[in-house]
Amino acid sequence: MEHPDSKYINALLTNDEILLKEIYQKCFGKIRYFVVNNQGTDDDAWDLLQEAMLSIFYRIKRQPFMLTCPFDAFIYIVCRNLWIKELRKKHNRGVTTGMDEGYSFKGEDDLARAEECAMQQDRRKLFVEKLNELEEGCRKLLQQNWSGLKLDEVAAMLKISYAYARKRKSECMAKLVMLMKKSPQYEQLKW
Repeated sequence: MEHPDSKYINALLTNDEILLKEIYQKCFGKIRYFVVNNQGTDDDAWDLLQEAMLSIFYRIKRQPFMLTCPFDAFIYIVCRNLWIKELRKKHNRGVTTGMDEGYSFKGEDDLARAEECAMQQDRRKLFVEKLNELEEGCRKLLQQNWSGLKLDEVAAMLKISYAYARKRKSECMAKLVMLMKKSPQYEQLKW
């Protein structure tokens, strides 16, 4: 399914100045953060973003392309890979991963990595959204347990018995899973 951010792909093809400006405003901060934290400058980040935009432009001119993830995630991954290649070529230094915590990419295909990154972001967003829909007691119990506390410690903090905390945790998890599965986005996120 095509992502609403496909308008940015079309903007590249049609040279839509307004949307192109929006791309720079929306994406430059993340790119700058990554580059500056990895032996680069603001100018390097600007050049990198322009290079990535040109790279994407030439790719979509050669072959039809359907964006299925947020454009900023896609262009971030393209920039990240271009910058890593640049650093390896010039300095042969290590790179601080910075903005991509929790994502481990092994292949060479930027598009696949961007889509996976976006998919993980969308999954996390759905999870947090549905977690926030739970009643406060459920949410607190789960969050405290996931923070590293043992269930007996959580039970003591909430002033409930351990047996009830176990039962309640199971019920809350079931409710969370049900809320997530009821969401129209659930099937699209390939859980």
